[in-house]
Amino acid sequence: MAYIEAMYIFVIFLCGVANFAMHKAMLESNHPVMAEARGSFRKILGPHGSYFLEFFMLVAAMIFANMGMLTAVIFYFVYTLANCAAAWVLFFHKP
Repeated sequence: MAYIEAMYIFVIFLCGVANFAMHKAMLESNHPVMAEARGSFRKILGPHGSYFLEFFMLVAAMIFANMGMLTAVIFYFVYTLANCAAAWVLFFHKP
């Protein structure tokens, strides 16, 4: 059973690396939607608030996966797919 939990954590870790890479690429883009979102996050959470939020999501998913919850892996994978779709729309549908 321990190897299954380790696999859950590994999958979430790989998704987390992808999420952080997409997050950084989206924040560094010059898209007007991202410029507006950056301003909103900076007012509420500070200059690196969105990274803290992303890290909190990753740690929470890893904690739940360590408890053996397959649903944490599924939800975090779906979250990664949603981030991937958002990045695809942002980069390939320029205004």
